[in-house]
Amino acid sequence: MKCMRTLLLARELSVGRCTVLMKDLSKSDLLPLQKGVCLQNSRLVSVRSIHISTCLGTTTAPKDNPDNSKESTNRSLVTVEELFERTSVDAKNRASFQQAVNIFSQRDIRRRGHVEFIYAALKKMPEFGVEKDIDVYNKILDVFPKEVFVPHNFIQRMFNHYPRQQECAIEVLEQMENYGVMPNKETKLLLLQIFGNKSHPMRKYQRLMYWFPKFKHINPYPVPDLLPRDPVDLARLSLQRIAADLDARVTVYQLSHVEITDSGKSIDHPHIVGIQSPDQQSLLAHHNVDRPVFVEGPFRLWLKKTCVYYYVLRAELLPPEERKEEIIDPERNFYYPMHLDIDLERDMWDDLEFDIDEVEEGPVFAMCMAGAGDQATLAKWIVGLQETNPILRQIPVVFRLTPGPRELQSSIDSDDNREEEMSQAQRLK
Repeated sequence: MKCMRTLLLARELSVGRCTVLMKDLSKSDLLPLQKGVCLQNSRLVSVRSIHISTCLGTTTAPKDNPDNSKESTNRSLVTVEELFERTSVDAKNRASFQQAVNIFSQRDIRRRGHVEFIYAALKKMPEFGVEKDIDVYNKILDVFPKEVFVPHNFIQRMFNHYPRQQECAIEVLEQMENYGVMPNKETKLLLLQIFGNKSHPMRKYQRLMYWFPKFKHINPYPVPDLLPRDPVDLARLSLQRIAADLDARVTVYQLSHVEITDSGKSIDHPHIVGIQSPDQQSLLAHHNVDRPVFVEGPFRLWLKKTCVYYYVLRAELLPPEERKEEIIDPERNFYYPMHLDIDLERDMWDDLEFDIDEVEEGPVFAMCMAGAGDQATLAKWIVGLQETNPILRQIPVVFRLTPGPRELQSSIDSDDNREEEMSQAQRLK
């Protein structure tokens, strides 16, 4: 009974009625309560009561605020494609591209979605014509938040701190490498602020700065950055690269023009540009008149992203019984010897046999580029060559032409026109 009484007293005390019970209890009732075993390890904890406000019971619908609707529309997510389309309504150029980057940078301080924006911007650069502009690449790197991805200890540096952002920056540097854009000091400062000194993008920057100056002027026949738009100048540049002979002479046999006949019909005359060296003229002068020469082509030549086509005037390879070996005078050239007779010491394990695939071809007498690859246009080139090579008037010329891109396009168009004519004839029937 005493234990039950003490438990009831403890319960009433915990509810918060201690002051009332203390007045009613006598000293004889409190002594066993203090000395009881049941309350030796118990703690008197006051229970917190929960107060419910009357305001929570009533629910009122929020009123429509026009300002809130405007803010929600302004803060709505806008895709990257729409961002670039809005800025390039008038024209796709450098100013509109930088405007799109500035809009994204000023829209959010934390630059949410900057990785997706940078990947999309890299794909859009060729459309805006800024794929070779170093200032635009620095503008794209400036989109990254500063001093956020810098590792603070060796463990973060060892485990590739923020790998997705580092891979994105490396992608920017690789596109610069593919287009031959050399980084500058501003690129280095941006990478230091974004990723730190010993990060992967910084190492990529150091490799670019080491190898780019070594390979920048290694090509002895560099292609200009801006190719000429005039087809005659482009043909002259291409033929000089193919010939690789300083003594070769470029001749413009015909400029492109339009001739209007008496009947009012217009005839297009394409350009014809040829090249021939003095050695080729001498080979053509000693050519056998009974053997024909051939006009072959078109053959492709790529100048960066521009593809041009050229034609050659060549002859078949002579049979072995008609070949004559030329004896080269050792003193023909005073700058370097024409024949070397050096006895090199070789070891017993040296392989003296070399597998060389020798492909013998006939001589090439001249080359040309024309605006059209038909036989009538190339015949004008042969007529122009006869002025500097009189023997060509006695040699038969055979045209061995393959259908080029223009001829294929014209044949496809003609086939389409024939199909349309056939369909119309069937409908009339």
